[in-house]
Formats: sequence, C-alpha cells, structure tokens
Amino acid sequence: MALEDEVSVLRRNPLFAEISPTKLKLLAFTSERIAYSEGQDLFRMGDPSDSAYVIINGTADALIDTPDGEIVVAQFEKNAFVGEIGILCDVPRTATIRAKSPLETLKISKEQFLQLLAEFPDAAIEVMRVLADRLTNTTAELTQARKKIQELESR
Repeated sequence: MALEDEVSVLRRNPLFAEISPTKLKLLAFTSERIAYSEGQDLFRMGDPSDSAYVIINGTADALIDTPDGEIVVAQFEKNAFVGEIGILCDVPRTATIRAKSPLETLKISKEQFLQLLAEFPDAAIEVMRVLADRLTNTTAELTQARKKIQELESR
C-alpha cells in the first residue's frame, strides 16, 4: 500500500478527518503497517498500552476474560480505531483484540497519538465522542443484562 493509500484510510476515520493532509502523511509515514492472520491477537487484556490501531481491512473482536472464558464484547471493522482507551487512561489494555478475519492495520504509537491530540483539539473532541458513545452502549447492555439476571432470579 502506498503512503497516499494509508493517508486515505486515515482520512476516512472521523477522528482524523479534520487533520491537514501534510500531518496525515507524517502520521501514516511514522505508523507501522501490520498484517494479522485470523485468530491472531493485536494485543491482550492486561498488556501495556503502547499504541493504537486503525483497521485498514478485515474485522476484529474485542474480548474480555471471565471466569467462564473469553467473551466477545464488541466487533470492529474497516476504518475503526482501537486501543486508544489504555493510552488515554494510562492503564493496561482493557480487552483483547483478536483478528476475526485476515486483518491489516496501521499501528500508531502512544507518543504519536498523544502528540496528535495535543496539536489538533478537534481530534481530541472526536475521541471523546467515540468514547462517550461506547460508554453509552456499554451502559445500555449492562442494564439489559442486569434485567435478565433479575428476571431469572425471580423465577
């Protein structure tokens, strides 16, 4: 994939849409392109949060560990941005991200990502929107799960 193609991939993600073409070229150039096979992990829950990823092609699952094994809590497709939570919160990875199909990504280092947010406040606002949306969805799913548990307990 040519540098211009990687810039185009970044531009399609709302997080990067308002960033200048020159800055996107630099980001694409300094990012690492990585291919994963189906079933291969980008990172595991509990790993240090040292980078984020833009999915170029393919799909990936977000899994969390439970006493009964791993469960899928989200799925990501082309143009999705994953791994930012650990960077922003400075915590270990909150989930495992596993390729559900052959996957191509751009790996953006923690330093690059934080610098980008410092230089482009609009990007930081978009990250907050994405995280708020994820939190809203997670809260709704948790509420539904609690209702189901209460229904089962009352039987």
